[in-house]
Amino acid sequence: QVQLVESGGGLVQPGGSLRLSCAVSGTRFSIYAMGWYRQATEKQRELVARIGSAGSTDYADSVKGRFTISRDNAKDTVYLQMNSLKPEDTAVYYCNAARASIGFWGQGTQVTVSS
Repeated sequence: QVQLVESGGGLVQPGGSLRLSCAVSGTRFSIYAMGWYRQATEKQRELVARIGSAGSTDYADSVKGRFTISRDNAKDTVYLQMNSLKPEDTAVYYCNAARASIGFWGQGTQVTVSS
């Protein structure tokens, strides 16, 4: 079956960096658009960044210039490089694979930005 496994979350001080990874198995990774979403406590899940199968990207305004999404089709993995982290970036980060009406989610990884 299709599995998305996130890693790389943790506790970081404001201004610090983290790199999240999402390894995909059980499907043809390269044909999917991949996205990173996040959900903070008592808030709705929101799109953070997305990368198409051809490599086009878009970002939430709140992370533009700080976060970078990338993908390695040889490794079936999508990454989210997060720099200049802020306390408001604290959330559970989820990986998503989407194609037409089909979508898959990972289990999430916690990112906490705090001094």
